[in-house]
Amino acid sequence: MKQLFFFAPALALGVLAAYGQAAPAQTKVGIIHIQNAIIGTKEGQKAAQELQVRFAPKKTELEKKQNDIESLRAQLAKGANAMGNDQKEKLMRDIDLKTKSLTRDTEDAQAELDQEQQKVMNELGGKLMAVIDKYARDNGYAMIFDISSQQSPVIYAANGIDITPEVVSLYDKNAPAPAAVTAAPAPRPAAPVARPATPAAPPVVKKK
Repeated sequence: MKQLFFFAPALALGVLAAYGQAAPAQTKVGIIHIQNAIIGTKEGQKAAQELQVRFAPKKTELEKKQNDIESLRAQLAKGANAMGNDQKEKLMRDIDLKTKSLTRDTEDAQAELDQEQQKVMNELGGKLMAVIDKYARDNGYAMIFDISSQQSPVIYAANGIDITPEVVSLYDKNAPAPAAVTAAPAPRPAAPVARPATPAAPPVVKKK
């Protein structure tokens, strides 16, 4: 079954250059892993947890369907010799239909998850760009390269020029502390409906 992966690579910001007029002394070059920076921030971690909580029921549902298919396959393998052709063909059709349904449901869930992840990455990526710009200005960087993309032109970089930890720290320092993520509460069982009391039978009056 296709797994649901949280915060798969979803953003390629390319090469980041410090804005404004660079002073002659600004000759420093740095690198940053944008995706790791976003996920490393407290807001990014909170967003990832929220997505996990949100998609947990769907993940559980898909796992149950997968287990049902595996159970049918085991039933077919174990009793194939004792089954009639009609029974065997019906079981094989059920397995095929359930497998196709599971594939569609998994692809739909993954597409929805990817879309939600992209929204988060774009939102936090925009905020992070402002932090990178400030960091570059304050520390005299002339250019900063994003190395999270496979198309990055950087083929070698010394560890000392990676500004990812500093940018994450600066981002968290200026961002409000995110609220804790709590799991969605389980639905409460409906209160039993009170039945009306059965009226007492009228007293029997004996005729004299």
